[in-house]
Amino acid sequence: MWIADNWKEYELLDASDGERLERWGKYILVRPDPQIIWHSERRNELWSRADATYKRSSSGGGGWSRNRLPESWNISYGDLNFKLKPMGFKHTGLFPEQAANWDWISELIKKREGKVRVLNMFAYTGGATVAAAAAGASVVHVDAAKNMVAQAKENAALSGLADAPIRYIVDDCKKFVEREIRRGNKYEAVIMDPPSYGRGPGGEMWKLEESIDGLVSLTAKLLSDRPLFFLINSYTTGLSPLTMQYLLDLNVKRVYGGKCEAGELALPVRESGGLLPCGASARWFSELAK
Repeated sequence: MWIADNWKEYELLDASDGERLERWGKYILVRPDPQIIWHSERRNELWSRADATYKRSSSGGGGWSRNRLPESWNISYGDLNFKLKPMGFKHTGLFPEQAANWDWISELIKKREGKVRVLNMFAYTGGATVAAAAAGASVVHVDAAKNMVAQAKENAALSGLADAPIRYIVDDCKKFVEREIRRGNKYEAVIMDPPSYGRGPGGEMWKLEESIDGLVSLTAKLLSDRPLFFLINSYTTGLSPLTMQYLLDLNVKRVYGGKCEAGELALPVRESGGLLPCGASARWFSELAK
């Protein structure tokens, strides 16, 4: 298990009855979370004083109520800065548990002598992109959603990385990988955070269980002769971290050696002292990386 416990401006204050009580900078949010199946007393008075609460609709979807939030605001994680913007499906534009992976990739990149080229796929608003670039890597950031790529550019600029070697690509990830193979381009590191379901900009359908094996196998062909790491994130319910590790064992470790590991990502809950599971990661890294 990897715990994102180095935050100063984000805090999971409490978790009860399917909801999180969170502090994002100076704002308090209540958001739904299907992992929170326990019933505990809500002693924290901020439950009733939240700046916004996301409520699901019985007909599907949902929306923010009691919304006293600005359109957007910024928070930081160390030297990294991010724009937060509440979205229609409970999200804020940032997954705080991923800070555990940002720390990991930053450490590996800083230790590696020579250039590190990172391919970040399904890259969303660029948390991993700015972490890798801040550590000294060049990054190719690929996502099918134009508005998410635009926000990633803003996050890079907020982090002092407007002129960093980052390429932003709006494209279907598989099609981009296929073109990179034809071009002969190589990378020392790969990050992918695929959705359970999705559509590419051209209407391409994606279902993780049916497509991830082929994508990992294809993307592994882009690794250079000195690869550093390959990271897969998953938020697909019921899919074990070991499933993703098996893919890395087959497609990367078998070819390059090195080591694989897998585990859950978690956030500490201040009220109870417990840990909230927040998705899974599988990591391959070169023997030379440790």
